Amino acid sequence: MKKDTQTYLLKLSRKTIVEFIKGKQTYTPSSLDIPKEALGEKATFVTLTQSNNLRGCIGKILPVQSIYKDVIENSLGAAFEDSRFPPLKENELNKTKIEISVLSKPQTLNYPNSDQLIEHMRENHPGVIISKGISSATFLPQVWKELPDPSTFLKYLCLKAGLHENEWLQNTLLIQTYNVESFKEA
Repeated sequence: MKKDTQTYLLKLSRKTIVEFIKGKQTYTPSSLDIPKEALGEKATFVTLTQSNNLRGCIGKILPVQSIYKDVIENSLGAAFEDSRFPPLKENELNKTKIEISVLSKPQTLNYPNSDQLIEHMRENHPGVIISKGISSATFLPQVWKELPDPSTFLKYLCLKAGLHENEWLQNTLLIQTYNVESFKEA
């Protein structure tokens, strides 16, 4: 993605959050300002941090709308609807940083055993989606920085999905992987 498109999306995300805090409804950008690249359909995540600590993260795994619309929706979700955090307040804006991740289409990972799964994870550090029945969860590739050990990464992903921490060892999960292009405010 071009640098000017990344800059546009980061500014769009911040403007969306600021306008909502000021009591306005969803910000609608001028169609003349939207870079062509941001009109394509891709899934995105918007992550908010304060002092390098998570403050909100909401996104979609599959593309359902244009990138710029997805960024608007996920910016509001990360700031005001992430159930792990209270809604963002105006006095937090200056200390909140925005990161946007644009996802590739998830691909099913076929693995014969947990050893090969671990090896794939260690070599590639992908974004990972696990599913079993109605339970599912994802970690963006950025989570590898916090959980660099593949076994620990998969354990916490299982717990996030509401599954037993060792479910990944049973070879009963649907595992999909994806890559992201991420960019953040300085």
